[in-house]
Amino acid sequence: MQNRTHVIVVGGGYAGVTAANRLTRNDAVQVTLVNPRPVFVERIRLHQLAGGSDDAVVDFGDVLAPSVRLLVGAVERIDASQRSVRLATGEVLGYDYLVYAAGSGGVVADVPGAREHALPIADLSDARRLRAALAEVDAAAPVAVVGAGPAGIEVTAELAEGGRNVVLLCGGSLGPTLHPRTRRSVHRQLAALGVTVEDGPGSRAVSVSADAVELADGRILPSAITVWTTGFSVPELARRSGLITDPIGRLLTDETLTSVDDDRIVAAGDSAAPSGVPLRMSCQAAGPLGGHAADTVLRRIAGETPEPFSMGFVGLCLSLGRERGIFQVEHRDDTATAMRIDGRAGARVKELICWGTVKQLSLEARHPGITRLPAVLGDRGRRRMIAAGDVLATAADRG
Repeated sequence: MQNRTHVIVVGGGYAGVTAANRLTRNDAVQVTLVNPRPVFVERIRLHQLAGGSDDAVVDFGDVLAPSVRLLVGAVERIDASQRSVRLATGEVLGYDYLVYAAGSGGVVADVPGAREHALPIADLSDARRLRAALAEVDAAAPVAVVGAGPAGIEVTAELAEGGRNVVLLCGGSLGPTLHPRTRRSVHRQLAALGVTVEDGPGSRAVSVSADAVELADGRILPSAITVWTTGFSVPELARRSGLITDPIGRLLTDETLTSVDDDRIVAAGDSAAPSGVPLRMSCQAAGPLGGHAADTVLRRIAGETPEPFSMGFVGLCLSLGRERGIFQVEHRDDTATAMRIDGRAGARVKELICWGTVKQLSLEARHPGITRLPAVLGDRGRRRMIAAGDVLATAADRG
């Protein structure tokens, strides 16, 4: 037992849990998962938590392999030279390898009044705070949702279906990554829920007060609660630890997900920037990234050469309340096609994906390695782009 290799996984989201479970394939590997909360958070259900239809949490015992040690705490610094991490409690843990899966969070833009009066919905505490705030105002009170990406669309629909008076402030296009046909479908389904959609450049929020939102075109819309869904950030941990990151703080890696600083550190999920060209922040990418990060570590332990990461996107799914939804089929490079499933069938597909995502973690916990994607589904365009230019060096220079 004294010769066991110790791997620390920082972060217990979709990527971190997948990585921790995959690492248990090797009985000689001791895995410690460090996470700030004692429960697994289903981030893809946070809008349901805000609307009151789900608690968005799962016991780690349901998704984590029994041999993985769960340590509840926050990592303050990574010391690559000493192969150790320091926790907020002052405790120092040594490692042989580290998987950096610190995830992402929300960011409220530097708009006057937004930090004081707008409520984000990027993590568990945000969603709980929003749910509590909604409970304190009249059901007919106006609610403004700023941002018309997936998070904004989903929370808007969830609240409107629950009887709330919601206006969605797009600040541009509704669902900018959606295919035009899918966008029209989303617009129709939101209208059926009674949502007012304000789009175009004039719909950008330029100031927020306790009871209103001012738009770029000069209009002032009443808002008892303003929900802020635009923008994501990543923790400062990698940058604070002196590791090379991309401009927003994601750990810069090569295509095997190995840090450009240290081959004992690999990254996965939202906080990873392979070759400086990160994938869309999503659980769809997080699981494969987490599994591949673990595979890279296991190959290094075995004295083998790690393989480059390969993955292609399949689709983008949105819930529009409990009764409606959209599944937009995508090209492997994460661009939209005109194919979609919507309405009640779309809602069933979205719910199946949410259920299946947790089920996949449970399967990996019991049978590590079972949830691999076939290499044929990889994004060939990404491979060609990486091969065509030195994007890694360019990203390092920018960071």
